[in-house]
Amino acid sequence: MMDTSNTMMMHPTESLGMVAEAAKAYAEKHLKPHVMEWDEHQYFPVEAMREAGAMGFLGVLIPEEYGGAGLGYHEYVKIIEEISIVDPSVGLSVAAHNSLCTNHIYLFGNESQRCKWLPKLATGEHIGAWGLTEHNTGSDAKGMSTTAKRDGEDWILNGTKNFITHGKSGDIAVVIARNGEKGDNHGMTAFVVERGTPGFSAGKKENKLGMRASETAEMVFDNCRIPDENRLGEVGEGFIQSMKILDGGRISIGALSLGIAKGAYQASVKYAKEREQFGQSISKFQAIAFKLADMATEIEASELLLQKASTDKMAGKNVTKIGAMAKMYASETCVKIANEAVQIHGGYGFTKDYPVEKFYRDAKLCTIGEGTTEIQKLVISRALLK
Repeated sequence: MMDTSNTMMMHPTESLGMVAEAAKAYAEKHLKPHVMEWDEHQYFPVEAMREAGAMGFLGVLIPEEYGGAGLGYHEYVKIIEEISIVDPSVGLSVAAHNSLCTNHIYLFGNESQRCKWLPKLATGEHIGAWGLTEHNTGSDAKGMSTTAKRDGEDWILNGTKNFITHGKSGDIAVVIARNGEKGDNHGMTAFVVERGTPGFSAGKKENKLGMRASETAEMVFDNCRIPDENRLGEVGEGFIQSMKILDGGRISIGALSLGIAKGAYQASVKYAKEREQFGQSISKFQAIAFKLADMATEIEASELLLQKASTDKMAGKNVTKIGAMAKMYASETCVKIANEAVQIHGGYGFTKDYPVEKFYRDAKLCTIGEGTTEIQKLVISRALLK
């Protein structure tokens, strides 16, 4: 009997095609005319995010009863991919909003919390942020210094989170803070903090190499008092929850990487056909044609890994290993492809007149964000050897 477990991977559904067309149309209309302007000025396009919310792109995985689109990971990957082909910065923001903040509330919030925060997040009325990373705790999240101390029916938060997507503009933030000893897996708890809460403010906004239209900033907590009803899940479960959130989040960064790779590849094919040297288009030269062949093959491999991860996720399987594999391979591939795209363009690839210069800068974040390549190898090897 034929194994049908991967049917979805090989035969995209009609809804997947419709979602892809919608995301492509959104990117062409709302993003493409502004890409370089936003990049140049590090402008975070909140209005474009609101538009994404109106189209269902900010609550992709959230059930319709909470205002979401009620779609699956295959559609989610396709949305991020199509947006990132045009502007990876917005792709990153859409990924972080969906996978981290919104998904954390959906997966670990109670019914009251879901009803309170998800509808506005899913529709783009509110922008979401997620705070795990700190200045001295990148990959070593268990060593965080931000504390949450119980005070009657409230919690008092103190500390600073950094490298937070939407750390300044986010309306709702899921924050993981330490209520126990440093290094204790069960010594951290997750909370929802609303913008405007006394003691919650934005700190430094980062001046970045790439992904410049996706806001990255500090979130500062200075005796920030929040009610216990804002706690997500049990006390001490924040770190465990975060690791589960990152499993799915890595699929979205893989999708972001795939979009960058495809965007750089498509630009390279176009340029190679149009650019003439020595009386013929440079696509006729084997050195260029072979680069394109490698790029296309690596894109296919990335896509298949992401489809496998999405299929397993939708089947309720553990995706820690396959998610890390997909994220690692796709992110390293997109850096390589963006690099080759600049090379194919020659001197023009080093200018801002062609899109590959921006893909080259944006790509590098994918090997760092939501777990570096080195951390992915640690995750994969532990899964293989346990």
